[in-house]
Amino acid sequence: MTILRLDPGFARWEDLLALILSSFAYMNDRIDPPSSALGLTAASLAKKAEAEIAYAALDGQTLLGCIFLRPEADCLYVGKLAIAPAAQGRGVGRQLLAVAEQTARSLALPALRLETRIELTENHAVFGRWGFVKTAENAHPGFDRTTSIEMRKQVSD
Repeated sequence: MTILRLDPGFARWEDLLALILSSFAYMNDRIDPPSSALGLTAASLAKKAEAEIAYAALDGQTLLGCIFLRPEADCLYVGKLAIAPAAQGRGVGRQLLAVAEQTARSLALPALRLETRIELTENHAVFGRWGFVKTAENAHPGFDRTTSIEMRKQVSD
């Protein structure tokens, strides 16, 4: 497996969009509000990669996963961590998070932060096994109930 930093020369935005949508499809009938992934386009993904730090995992030419990282004041935000359904359980997510940890260290940021929907308890458990701990509960605008949880992982030197 190769981890590739996505830059303006990357030309497979439609394929990356398809990977994200297929990876997130299982949650479509489970979460409210709907995933922001449903509003992505190939063009918006390319812009997102310009504004953030993005990586893709590949096996030859096959896209296995991706991760988007955004530096914040006291952490590195992890977003759109997506693993192709056929590649789940093969360590792709762990390798992409290892790149996130390395990126956080290089930016002198002490932690990773992510958000996951309240309904997706299996995701909470996976992130917990990967060293993340719940730090907050949040509600999307217009909701009077918790819709997501925030989790953080300290990054060691």
